Amino acid sequence: MGAQARAVCSLFFLLRVLAKPAEDSDFSLAGDYLLGGLFTLHANVKGIIHLNLLQVPKCKEYETKALGYTFMQAMRFAVQEINNRSSLLPGVRLGYEMVDVCYTSNNVQPVLFFLAGEDYLLPIQEDYSHYVPRVVAVIGPDHSESAMTMANFLSLILLPQITYSAFSSKLRNKQSFPSLLRTVPGAIHQIEAMVQLMLHFRWNWIVVLVSSDDYGRDNSHLLSSRLAGCDICIAFQESLPTPQPDQEVTPQERERLKAIVDKLQQSSARVVVLFSPDLALRNFFHEVLRRNFSGVVWIASESWAADLVLHSLTELRHTGTFLGITTQSVPMPGFSEFRARHAQARPRTSNGSATCNQECDTCLDTPQSLNTLLRYSSQRGAYNVYAAVYAIARGLHSLLGCSQTGCPKKVVYPWQLLQEIKKVNFTLLGHRIHFDQYGDLPLPLEVVQWQWDLSQNPFESIATYYPMQRQLECVRNVSWHTASGSAPVSMCSKNCLPGQKKKAIGVHSCCFECLDCLPGTFLNKTADEFDCQPCPGNEWSHKGEAACFKRRPVFLEWHEAPTIAVVLLAALGFLSTLATLVIFWRHFQTPMVRSAGGAMCFLMLGPLLVAYLMVPTYIGLPTVSTCFCRQTFFTLCFTVCISCITVRSFQIVCVFKLASHLPRAYGYWVRYHGPYVFVAIMTTLKVAILSGRLLITTSSPTTLTDPDDPKVMILSCNPNYLQGLLVNTSLDLLLSVAGFSFAYMGKELPTNYNEAKFITFCMTFYFSSSVSLCTFMSVYKGVLVTILDLLVTVLNLMGISLGYFGPKCYMILFFPERNTQAYFSSMIQGYTMRRD
Repeated sequence: MGAQARAVCSLFFLLRVLAKPAEDSDFSLAGDYLLGGLFTLHANVKGIIHLNLLQVPKCKEYETKALGYTFMQAMRFAVQEINNRSSLLPGVRLGYEMVDVCYTSNNVQPVLFFLAGEDYLLPIQEDYSHYVPRVVAVIGPDHSESAMTMANFLSLILLPQITYSAFSSKLRNKQSFPSLLRTVPGAIHQIEAMVQLMLHFRWNWIVVLVSSDDYGRDNSHLLSSRLAGCDICIAFQESLPTPQPDQEVTPQERERLKAIVDKLQQSSARVVVLFSPDLALRNFFHEVLRRNFSGVVWIASESWAADLVLHSLTELRHTGTFLGITTQSVPMPGFSEFRARHAQARPRTSNGSATCNQECDTCLDTPQSLNTLLRYSSQRGAYNVYAAVYAIARGLHSLLGCSQTGCPKKVVYPWQLLQEIKKVNFTLLGHRIHFDQYGDLPLPLEVVQWQWDLSQNPFESIATYYPMQRQLECVRNVSWHTASGSAPVSMCSKNCLPGQKKKAIGVHSCCFECLDCLPGTFLNKTADEFDCQPCPGNEWSHKGEAACFKRRPVFLEWHEAPTIAVVLLAALGFLSTLATLVIFWRHFQTPMVRSAGGAMCFLMLGPLLVAYLMVPTYIGLPTVSTCFCRQTFFTLCFTVCISCITVRSFQIVCVFKLASHLPRAYGYWVRYHGPYVFVAIMTTLKVAILSGRLLITTSSPTTLTDPDDPKVMILSCNPNYLQGLLVNTSLDLLLSVAGFSFAYMGKELPTNYNEAKFITFCMTFYFSSSVSLCTFMSVYKGVLVTILDLLVTVLNLMGISLGYFGPKCYMILFFPERNTQAYFSSMIQGYTMRRD
């Protein structure tokens, strides 16, 4: 007989066995409508040896799973409750067919049994919309890979399948698994609960260990994707070796496990996340115990978070703290008594087949051994099976159109029941039962801590995660297994102090060194922890500051000594200029006044007085109006004075040297009032320069930084003080050079009539002081700039008012005999005779 023939015969034999349970079997109950149940009553701890032979796996090679037994009893309990109730499915009796799937070893055979008809055959049809299988719905299994395998079969006829412990995110794909529902949230919520737990305890440096299967790979991918959006880094990730068929650790596996534990011991990460079925963890934890590795936090995925077999290794308490993400434990009234009563009432049989519907030599352990396991096993997860049975019953109740007194017993097609189950919405023991668009029931998850004190629950709840809100809440005290009793620190780098930025080291953002922010910058952690932000213009900070402080504004104030000195000097200049104006007004017709310029003297003295009056605009808090006066009226008045002096020096040269050579030009100059035209042209040109500058820049007050004292903020009327000064004084400097040149040409004029030396003095002082001020401003930007600018300006005004007009007033007041026409005529005649 060929291998394929033997396989077919074995399969047919298994279906016959499954179809004929013992009379007192716990796995079967007759009813009007049957439910299929798939539970792991035995764990495949002997590896995958059955895959090497064409035979059904034997239960005697596996160990009893108390959790699977609890799930099976939860289904029996729910069916019994529904059959005893009159409000749900009245007059209809539910039955069930349950199969031990032996972890992942027995997947296909139970599905074929459930899909087969009353004749134990599964016909090949073109249309299965009116096909009636043995069961109306299937509950289980608990493993994601097994659930996918079975779902591929059950989806062919849209037979409803509700799994109670399969978390894989792939099951959310309704195109691949249209008939699959589950009473647990998806893996994304398990990952989210883990991440929020790590954020709560500020663990950002973790190790991820995964099994070498789809479960490990899928969950590690989900975790990596989620961590991309938060400040948690994976130090390294390793895959655990899969146990071999004989379960003996091979030399290669042992070396692999040693290498993984070595990396754990060398790493600074104190948190280890484990995505693996419980069977792949035993060899690993035996190696951990052998190496005396301890002091870490083990975060368990739902696959082993409440595993009693691993928990039975009491030495694990010395390796660290065990935290796990698992389904919420919901108390079901009467279930504990139901489960215990059934376990104690089971009769002992010679071959154990009374409690098994498979070909087994022994199936469940003796009642005494089972009772021991059940005593430490909680009801965790049983509610998910309980809710699945009630969801099917509610859907069936709606499909049959039941009344309060009875239900019509009609043929139920799987696809019809599936539609009704998807629409159920009811409350069961305080929880809302309603499947979302992905077929998930978002029941809360719990974070449990493993306890080894016999007086405590072995899996004590420390927090609850709510999928609807995506929030981890009620984090209670954890008894940390550390020397200090406090939560372990798992960080690649310690947190930086306030005012320190992070500089990444390597590829992980969690590994960094801390650097102080430079002066003038601060660290805004909400914006960027890896770069310091500059302070605003009116603020400053010292090195390593987390915030900026306001700079102290500095400007010329009235009570300061330099300001008082300059104001007094300006007042002296104003009074002397006013006195000069009075003197010249009273002696307007005298030769001294006419030789000084006559009416043009008043054109000079008037702007000088206005310029003196502009001195207070330099003092006090700058405003738009004061800045406007500084940049317009003050410099415009000074330009009028400089242009008058320049044209006056030009007239002296023309009168005494050029009049005889260019009489016609001189005639035009006198006839068309050349001096006033020149002053008007220069004034218009200066107005154009000022207007253009105001259009380009602003007259609003600005702030400048003092290079010597960054805590000081200098209030100024120009963002570029030197540039503004050069623009304002450019025309004045040219006029001063021209005036100096003309005056120098007239240095040989008569002594009492010679104004050239006074003009030369005024222009030389103005030019040298302006150049010195610009040079000083090019190398210094501090607060002295404003006071020096004002001081130089006042001195230049006094240079004109006293240097040019002062000698003439002196002659008018103290030598009146020289202020006569005869005296001036004699001096000119003497100068002419000497020239000849």
